[in-house]
Amino acid sequence: MSKSYYSTKLFYKYYLNWIKLYKDGAVRQVTLDKYYLTYRKLRALAPELHMNELNRQTYQKLLNDYATTHERQTTLDFHHHLRAALVDAIDMGDLRHDPTRRAIIKGRTPKAKKSKFLNLYELRLLINHLELGPNISWDWFILLIAKTGLRFAEALALTPTDFNYEKQVITVNKSWNYKAPTGHFQPTKNESSNRSVTVDWQLMSQFKPLLQGIDSKQPVFVSPDKRVFNSTINQLLERYCTELGIHIISIHGLRHTHASLLLYEGVSIASVARRLGHANTTTTQETYLHIIEELRNKDNDKILHHLSQL
Repeated sequence: MSKSYYSTKLFYKYYLNWIKLYKDGAVRQVTLDKYYLTYRKLRALAPELHMNELNRQTYQKLLNDYATTHERQTTLDFHHHLRAALVDAIDMGDLRHDPTRRAIIKGRTPKAKKSKFLNLYELRLLINHLELGPNISWDWFILLIAKTGLRFAEALALTPTDFNYEKQVITVNKSWNYKAPTGHFQPTKNESSNRSVTVDWQLMSQFKPLLQGIDSKQPVFVSPDKRVFNSTINQLLERYCTELGIHIISIHGLRHTHASLLLYEGVSIASVARRLGHANTTTTQETYLHIIEELRNKDNDKILHHLSQL
């Protein structure tokens, strides 16, 4: 016998229950946090919207209200999170029709994007501008990421034992949960992120005296009782870039810079992928497609020049 009525529960309460039932314990914490963020936004935007009131118009209004303060891509993510729960609601008989059908995704005008990477000249200016004193500082952190391409959380999790001075490698086998009230170690992004990163002798000789006296099992740059935000380092990096008159990049932009310069130097995509901890070369190719295309054009010029000499 079919249901004669449908859910009249408040939408945000229905969505919260769906998260707890299907997502809690089934996805990584960082992904779960995004679902809960969507829940909080939903509750703030539509505290009185019931499931039986959901239709194409009311759902579109919800998306439009969200889009007034968010860019289109963020609105699209919000829509995808809600739609996943609503599709299940239709299957369960809690909704008669799909209110998300033909939804229009809007959003405010995107902010001007920061440059993704520096060229070699700009990077050299930045490194020479750093105040590399006798104690660990965020300037040393910036130098480390510029020379290794580590992710922000991976660099935060480094301990003195991760530095192998004889082999000139840094071991990456964990990351730092800096978003938690009390920071702590956590697994890397994926299995391929566990890797050994070769570095130059100069960097190793610089860090060796800096790490003396630091507990071998404790992170070099952070402490569990003191929170750190990547915005803090991004602001410092932005100030340096502004002072130097170069492109303003984020700390993640240093990772892009590292990879880009290696590709320009002729390092293979496979080697760059391993160094960055990418699961496969497809990720590397998609991220740096513009550089790969530019290098391919240069290779074609070399091929034609070689053939003309035959």
